[in-house]
Amino acid sequence: MDLLLVEDDIDLQKVLAQYLELSGFRVYTANHGKHGLDQFQKFHVDLCILDVMMPVMDGFTLAGEIRKMDPAMPIVFLTAKNRKEDRVAGLKIGADDYITKPFEAEELVLRLKNILKRAGRSHATSANLGCLKINFKELVIDDGRHTYNLTPRESELLSYLIENQNALVKREQILKELWGQNDYFLGRSMDVFISRLRKYIQAEERVTLETKRGVGFILKVRSHTPG
Repeated sequence: MDLLLVEDDIDLQKVLAQYLELSGFRVYTANHGKHGLDQFQKFHVDLCILDVMMPVMDGFTLAGEIRKMDPAMPIVFLTAKNRKEDRVAGLKIGADDYITKPFEAEELVLRLKNILKRAGRSHATSANLGCLKINFKELVIDDGRHTYNLTPRESELLSYLIENQNALVKREQILKELWGQNDYFLGRSMDVFISRLRKYIQAEERVTLETKRGVGFILKVRSHTPG
């Protein structure tokens, strides 16, 4: 999924963009509202994250311009303000969410994914996890040095784990939701898929796939948390 992040605090922008990329998004960045509008016109994105207080063009004005071009574009506002009138102004523009700084990056990612699901834009064909470039359509993972071929079920499993990253996913949940039944032989096959996926992602040290014996799996994605 492709995101536009418009944030004039460069340090926060870099840290947040890194975390979002580790979470599977492709991120285009801009330093102020006018730059953000140029980026929106240049790239196709699935969601916009806009700071409110910015030079040249503020986030509310930028959102209005984006709405003129794509009335259905999901928009999330980031702001240090917590005034009721600012939240009301953002929601009147049609914002899908309004997040006050400081915030937890993991919570932001969960909110973004929920918004994309509601908007019907969540069927990703690719994802980035640090140095890992994953193409679910072509069934490949590229870590910058090696390219690995995925089976269709490995691809489905990895996509599912990315969608639920940093959360424990139970074995029976995966078997029923992905493959329709909690079958013993499918379970044994899944263990083989997990072992292969660990090999495929090992080049990215900030991403690990852990097994909770007898329970399930956690795909952990580590990064700094913006404050």
